[in-house]
Amino acid sequence: MKRSTRAALLFCSAVPTAHPAFAQDTNPGARLEAVTVTGTRQAYQGDFNRLETPQAEQSIDAETLRASGAVNLSQALDLSASVARQNNFGGLWNAFALRGFVGDENLPSNYLVNGFNAGRGFGGPRDLSGIESVEVLKGPRAALFGRGEPGGTVNLVTKRPTFKTAGELRLSAGSFETYRADADWTTPLSDAVAVRLVGFAEDAGSFRDTVETRKYGMSPSLAWRISPQSRLVYELELSHQEIPFDRGVLAINGQLGRIPQSRFLGESGDGPLKADVQGHQFEFQHDFSKDWSALVGFTTRKTSLEGFSTEAELAANRQRLLVDGRTLTRQRRFRDYDASYQVIRGEINGRFQLAGLQHRLIFGVDADRFENDQVFLRARAPTLASNPTPAQQQAIDIFNPVYGSYTLPTPTPLTNRVETQKSVGVFAQDQINLSERLQLRLGARFDDYRQTLEDRAASRVSTQKETRVSRQLGVVYRAGDALSLYATYGENFRPLSGADAQGNGFEPNQSTSVEAGAKFSLGGIDGTVAVFQVKQKNILVAADASAATQLAIGQARSQGLEIDLQGEITKDLSLWASYAYVDAKTSNTFNDPNFGVAVPAGSRLLNVPKHTLSLQLVNSMAVAGRGLQFGGGLLYVGQRSGEFTTNFKLPAYTVARAFAAYGLTKSTTLRLDVDNLFNETYYTNSFSALWVQPGTPRSARVSAAFKF
Repeated sequence: MKRSTRAALLFCSAVPTAHPAFAQDTNPGARLEAVTVTGTRQAYQGDFNRLETPQAEQSIDAETLRASGAVNLSQALDLSASVARQNNFGGLWNAFALRGFVGDENLPSNYLVNGFNAGRGFGGPRDLSGIESVEVLKGPRAALFGRGEPGGTVNLVTKRPTFKTAGELRLSAGSFETYRADADWTTPLSDAVAVRLVGFAEDAGSFRDTVETRKYGMSPSLAWRISPQSRLVYELELSHQEIPFDRGVLAINGQLGRIPQSRFLGESGDGPLKADVQGHQFEFQHDFSKDWSALVGFTTRKTSLEGFSTEAELAANRQRLLVDGRTLTRQRRFRDYDASYQVIRGEINGRFQLAGLQHRLIFGVDADRFENDQVFLRARAPTLASNPTPAQQQAIDIFNPVYGSYTLPTPTPLTNRVETQKSVGVFAQDQINLSERLQLRLGARFDDYRQTLEDRAASRVSTQKETRVSRQLGVVYRAGDALSLYATYGENFRPLSGADAQGNGFEPNQSTSVEAGAKFSLGGIDGTVAVFQVKQKNILVAADASAATQLAIGQARSQGLEIDLQGEITKDLSLWASYAYVDAKTSNTFNDPNFGVAVPAGSRLLNVPKHTLSLQLVNSMAVAGRGLQFGGGLLYVGQRSGEFTTNFKLPAYTVARAFAAYGLTKSTTLRLDVDNLFNETYYTNSFSALWVQPGTPRSARVSAAFKF
């Protein structure tokens, strides 16, 4: 079947979906007008404006996302200089470090959806079709959210029904035979009930040889205004993705660029890995008065990942490339991963007067259960000392690859286990107005955590129990109506998967953070300047050089400076600017958990640049009576460590993009996007010198949006 025919069929089968700027006028030169939604408020957020929050935060709204052309979470997070891309598991999940620290490298980076933990699991990279905005909440947040990533939290805010009928269909076609359809429709069914239907379909080639992806999904939702004081929202998430496992290119003797960026080093005969998601989310909110409200929520999410892959062998004693410089030894793997996640949460927030002081309180309880079921098989070459045949090595000539040269081997069992994590937490936060200008934030959370690891292959079950108290202390000084100064201290913890040589679980990974900064509004620009230091301990490392067992003894620290600006320079010119200096290093000497090689204290953390800058400018004007919007952006990423145990480095890069959108009619807009405008050769992340992800060459796409 021809690709264009497949794309048409995908579109015809797609549920109506949306792009991030649904609430905007499709006339790109028009002023944006917000659409009032159901009035629900964000969980854990309380009633605070930006200048009253004693932590750095970024909200990447629908307008900014649309201008950037982002269609997935990784592209959205490129707008935040505090976020660095990490090993993305062959393109199968989102992985990022915030302020230099990443979570479990064997799982996707966790993120929240409307305050619920939802990033865990194996549902593939997150598409933005159903997302209204992306929040980057910097610094430890365990005092409210519970266990999470050490450097900060990413929260996705979904699109929800409005009580105004509106819809949009967007069709796009781009380089590498990429076709996509998005649509979004919302309408009231009555004065009390509204629905929103969001979905997408995409059929895409790539600049990588033989690599082609196919994905589609839907996220319909329903809002019920039960009474003027009570609201209920239900959201469904369904998606399916088919993505070939692609570890990227490699470096020979530390040198990149010896093979084309397009060179695929897997086996096309493996076919794609398939990732599926089914999720449900309920939120009920009731306002007792203008000062007090309650929120109860529940979410359940099931994900799965299944398929074969052929990947470069990393063990030096098996890798022929290290001998002849052209023959790559590979291993074949099969993964059958399933995960389920359930969270229930209840909270009360409000304000009251006590002893002449105003208090704003958030108090709540939550419980969650995460089950991670993994079956993993592998076919691996013998060591070079045994003189294996090319077929045993699944060898491929990196300069003249021929796919399908050998019968693909049948992998044999390696891992067969299920891990279950359960947690119950109680949290409270009180922000007290000590005076007209001075505010004090006190927060604490108690977590009771239990982990059970059933190793079915070894017929062994291990259990670990932990209780943790996470604290937060913050001070805000309102120096004026448009300026505040703040300082904060926070704690975080994250359970570690697996068990030690005796079958016992590990002490949780723990981090502490101090941060100080200033928030201001200058004209139409909102800004934040922050300095921070985060210390982390109980990082998993190899127990000895064999790397067969692990210990939780690693330590690291990260410190730096962040400057974030967003808003309007003039009536027609908007700005987004984000800069981060992050110095993230190990604090003690330990053995790398993957290769068993000693990592000296002071080694830079993997894939974390010292300097990152993200910049975007958008101009709006009228031409021939119709709106014209044009602009562009650039991303600078500094040099990074490309392999934890060697001196291999990923070079710094700068990529630029540009776009223009013109309103042909009141309801029709044409748009052109060009990414990597100057065709820069660059590399986004790596795990080793043999697993390096190249960036996309210059590409363009044309889209048409029809508003109805």
